[in-house]
Amino acid sequence: MSKSSFEEVFEKYGRLVYTNSGDSMLPFIHEKRDILIIEKPSGRLKKYDVPLYRRDSGQYVLHRILKVRENDYVICGDNRINKEYGITDRHIIGVLTAVNRNGKMIYNNNRLYRVYVHLWCDLFCVRYLVLKTKSIIKRIKSRKYNRGGNFEK
Repeated sequence: MSKSSFEEVFEKYGRLVYTNSGDSMLPFIHEKRDILIIEKPSGRLKKYDVPLYRRDSGQYVLHRILKVRENDYVICGDNRINKEYGITDRHIIGVLTAVNRNGKMIYNNNRLYRVYVHLWCDLFCVRYLVLKTKSIIKRIKSRKYNRGGNFEK
């Protein structure tokens, strides 16, 4: 993407089609592989929606809504355990409507997608355990390789 901001792309074309960078939405969205279709939101977003928003720092983020509150949203990436608070409608510039994976479109009303979203979000304690366990295993492997002199971080 050129130096134009996402907001300028929305203004010009009404939608944004791009591939993301980062791993915060794994296992659903894969970095630089999936093509994301993001539309302008119409009204307040709902639980499980995936907004593209701009933090006060200027950083663009694509994470999932876990809870809709009166004045803001509680948001978290699918591959994260730390929830973000204080994201309001003024931060949100778009909402994910579909993902193109290997030529196949996955829409937010897809049955398997909805099952994944409910399991991964409603059972947050399971997500927490899975991601914490992965993190611990990764640290143990990293220490093992570093002590053996085989690999460096």
